[in-house]
Amino acid sequence: MTDVRIFQPAKTAMQSGRANTRKWILEFTPRSAKTIDGLMGWTGSSDTLSQVRLKFESEEDAVGFAEQNGLSFTLTAPKVRRVQVKNYSDNFSFNRVH
Repeated sequence: MTDVRIFQPAKTAMQSGRANTRKWILEFTPRSAKTIDGLMGWTGSSDTLSQVRLKFESEEDAVGFAEQNGLSFTLTAPKVRRVQVKNYSDNFSFNRVH
C-alpha cells in the first residue's frame, strides 16, 4: 500500500490560466474511512494525515522528500497539454471549414 501520492494538480474549471498548476503536491492516502456525526451531520475522520498536503517546486524534490522519510509513493505524471491556436481572424477566412 502506498503512503503518499505525488502529482501535479490540473487547473480547475473556473481558471483560464495555469496558475497553481506548476507545483507538485504530496498528499497522504486516507488510512481510515470518514464518518458522519449523528448530531450535526458533519463528516469527520480520526486520520489527521489526510489533511496534510505538501507543495514542492519540482517532482525531484517531492520524490526526494518521500524517499528521505521512508514513505512509499505513487507518482502520477501530468497529462501533456495540447495547445490549439485560435485567431479571431480565422472566423472570416475564405478557407474556413464549416
